[in-house]
Order: sequence, then C-alpha cells, then structure tokens
Amino acid sequence: MKTKKILVTGGAGYIGSHVVRQLGLAGEQVVTLDNLSTGFEEAVTSGEFVVGDTGDAGLLGRLFAEHDIDTVMHFAAHTIVPESVADPLKYYKNNTASSRTLLEVAHRHGVRHFVFSSTAAVYGIPDGGRASETTPTQPINPYGSSKLMTEWMLRDLAAAGGPSYVALRYFNVAGCEPTGTIGQSTPKATLLVKVACEAAVGRRPGVSIFGTDYPTPDGTGIRDYIHVEDLAAAHLDALGYLRGGGDSTTLNCGYGHGYSVRDVLKAVEVASGAPLSIVEETRRAGDPAELVAVADRIRTTLGWKPRYDDLDTIVTTALEWERKIAAGDPSAYWAA
Repeated sequence: MKTKKILVTGGAGYIGSHVVRQLGLAGEQVVTLDNLSTGFEEAVTSGEFVVGDTGDAGLLGRLFAEHDIDTVMHFAAHTIVPESVADPLKYYKNNTASSRTLLEVAHRHGVRHFVFSSTAAVYGIPDGGRASETTPTQPINPYGSSKLMTEWMLRDLAAAGGPSYVALRYFNVAGCEPTGTIGQSTPKATLLVKVACEAAVGRRPGVSIFGTDYPTPDGTGIRDYIHVEDLAAAHLDALGYLRGGGDSTTLNCGYGHGYSVRDVLKAVEVASGAPLSIVEETRRAGDPAELVAVADRIRTTLGWKPRYDDLDTIVTTALEWERKIAAGDPSAYWAA
C-alpha cells in the first residue's frame, strides 16, 4: 500500500527541521512548506521542499491535490513575544489567520490527522508556577493568544468532523541534534540557551539576566527546558497515537522540572571552559518567577520517553552547533 505523505509547515525552522529529520529516519514521506523568513532550506534533510506561505490557499490547494497527504504537522509561526506585543496584527495574521486557511484547505482535501505546535504561553502566569493541561488558559501577550485561538479552531473543527489532532504545548525548547547535522540558527534568537552559547563563542558581547529578585532559590527565573530531539520525538509519538485511533488531545511538552537562569549560565560556562560576561538587569514585564510543566499526561497518552533530560546535554549540543557557526564550518555556512 502506498505510504501517505505528511505536510510539515515551517519545516525549515529550528523545531520543524528536527522533526523532518526524525520523520525521514522513520521512513515517512514528507513535504515541507516554508517561506524561509526565518528558516533555512539546507536544514531540510528529508523529502520534498516547497517555498511558500502557509496562508496561501492556492498553493495549499495545489500541494494537497498533487500529494497524497493525510497528516499535517504545523510549525509555521512567528514566535517572539516582545514583537507580538509591538505588532499584534502580524501575529494574528500569520499564526491565526494563516492557520485557519491551512485548516480549511486541509479539511477540504480530507486530511485525517493534525499535529499542532502550540506553546506554554497560553497559560500566562499560572498560580504556583506550574501548569497542567487543566490549568486555565490566560495568555498575557498576542503570541500566546494567537496560538490559543488556533487550538480552539482545531477543537471546533474536530467536533464538526474535521481531522483529529494533538496540540503540543511547548515549554522552553533548547539544544541541537547531537551529531551536528542541523541546529538552531534562528536570526536574532531570544531563547536563553542559544543566546548564552552565542556569547560563549564570541558571537555576542555577553548575556543579560532579567530579574535577580524573584522568590526562587537564587533570585532568577526558573523554566522547564526540553531538548529539541525529545520534543521532535513527541511529534512522531503523536503521529503514531493518531494513526492508532487516539482521540484529539492537548499535551504539555516539558520534563516536569526546572532550572534557573543562573543554572543555565553556569552550565554554559562549564561546557565552554570560560566565564561569560553577564549583566544583571531589572525584570521584564510579564515574566513569571517560575514556569514548569506538569508533564505526566504526555507520557501516559503517547508513551513518550525522553532521552535527553539533562541540562549539561542540552547545553553541550547547543554549544557545539554555535562553535560550528563561529568557525565558519562549511556544513553550517547557512546558519551564520
């Protein structure tokens, strides 16, 4: 029987490219759609690549007509929280309106399964710093709101006979593919691990700590950091779950424990063998003291078994990728 294809939107980006790689290794037939606004074609290591926008209904119609696609994995999105506050309509256009277009065309062409890249930002600032899937969703920025609105569309479309889905709410994604084939190359990155590793190899002058007076053991914010390879594996587990007849569901993607900003910076200093230039600044508006996943449901529902639940491993893989970029390694030329 001919294998059905998987459409991966945003598959040239950081997380999407790691998922595409794992799908290829698993023997899946993949079509990647990405407009290359922040992604890199060279990061797509499997299947067919198409340049284009997720909100282009005509292009989507042609892709679904030309390929036997029964699953969509949807990563394409803007993801910078401060930018979403400054330019909310950009986020509602790309993250919400384009997702609606994708869902409409996919449903019209009989797509059966949908795996959605959501975010812990839907929770806002949860009481006690921990969030389970039943924690009230109260986003405090347009980025979180734009993702939550897509979750609602998925829910309502599924109830009306549309594709079954798994919405995965990411906590703090970090690290890179351990053998160095692909990595995180997002322009103007804001994620702490990457920023600190860029500083460690001289691509940034230093790194800032925003807030040192939180009610945490060392005064800095605590976050749940998940290795990108474990996150990618969760998408393949979600695919298997849906193919096996699993009901639509929403799941947290985290390890269930956190590290402080100082913990992360210390791990980078140890891995690099040199101190970082660190500047302590005031808190940023909207940053919770702690945000950690209650992550039992993903294990029981998908049978997900993380392999890289270790801060040193996360940091080491990220640092090795930054070293390749800094050294002008030909295999990482596209990421400079």
